[in-house]
Amino acid sequence: MLLYDAISPAPRCLRMFVLEKGLQPPSVAVDVMAGENREAAYLALNPAGQTPALRLDDGRTLAEAVAIAEYLEELHPEPALIGRTPEERAQTRQWWRRVELNVTEFIHNAFHYAEGLPRFAPRIPVAPEAAAGLKRIAQDRLAWLDRMMGDGPYLCGERFTAADIWLYVWLDFGAGVNQPFDRTLPWIGPWFERVAARPAAAASRKLLASP
Repeated sequence: MLLYDAISPAPRCLRMFVLEKGLQPPSVAVDVMAGENREAAYLALNPAGQTPALRLDDGRTLAEAVAIAEYLEELHPEPALIGRTPEERAQTRQWWRRVELNVTEFIHNAFHYAEGLPRFAPRIPVAPEAAAGLKRIAQDRLAWLDRMMGDGPYLCGERFTAADIWLYVWLDFGAGVNQPFDRTLPWIGPWFERVAARPAAAASRKLLASP
């Protein structure tokens, strides 16, 4: 298999997942800043033109970071980042969906419509007038998430999971694109520092193919 990696939040989520797994898949870098993911060669692999993507040994390609993570978990179940039992997997997916639908998608689109507007306006429909509202919703939903958390160190209690990876990477990204989160949130604040201290968090800043 071959992983198509890039400097972007979704590929970084998958990189951190792979690093936490202790995997070393062969990978190549896609220069999304130069638009390489919109060129014919890449679109032949992934017609959606998005990163990451995973080319399988039989020549087929999987896209979407979440789907690739699920696939890799099935191939390499330990350490479990989704779950060992149906109950654990369901709990991880519950928080993963809450993170994506309520927080990270709003961060993502707000960036497209504001700080990332010059890059994305020629490529996708954009709504600059929506950016401020999307940023506000992301912060509101993050506080909502914070209020639901118990005493465990991670979203799934004692288990560190893919849900933690996705939330951490997007909050770290947001902090660099004029979407800082409230570090005084009583659960999210300490949680963020806890995840940031994991070796894979820092290592995931670099492409897997980097020396």
